[in-house]
Amino acid sequence: MNIPVKLNDIIEEMEGQFEESHSLLNKKTGEIVLVTSEDLRAAEDEVPFDHLPEWEQENRMIAIDVVENFEHYIELPTKFELNEYEIIENFCLTVRGQQMQESLLRTIRGNGAFRRFKDKIIEFDMEEQWFSYRDECYKQIAIDWCQENKIDYIE
Repeated sequence: MNIPVKLNDIIEEMEGQFEESHSLLNKKTGEIVLVTSEDLRAAEDEVPFDHLPEWEQENRMIAIDVVENFEHYIELPTKFELNEYEIIENFCLTVRGQQMQESLLRTIRGNGAFRRFKDKIIEFDMEEQWFSYRDECYKQIAIDWCQENKIDYIE
């Protein structure tokens, strides 16, 4: 790909993903698009969409382009590939002080781990440290993804 992609654009898309959506990079234009599974299904089935509001028609047109030119697109790392739990666990292991580290590791076990973890880092006044660590992890995931897919990027 000749058009370099901004690494921050990739990271923002990775952070903003939600269920039933796909973030894709158009390798020819360098544009990142977000399409829902619903729009992709409708595009594949050629469901009429001229009755939809303008913004939904625009979304459908993007989905149609993805379906018709799928070879030009590549999906960004998904939430599953990001594995935020693993990132949290690795962060806990970097914390100095055995008591704090053990407390954080206990916090992330079982149901409600993410909420308890966020509460605990606030209690320990570690939000800045956590978000800096998380941002670096996302950045490295984005860089690795670009390199694996031969995508030129700029920081």
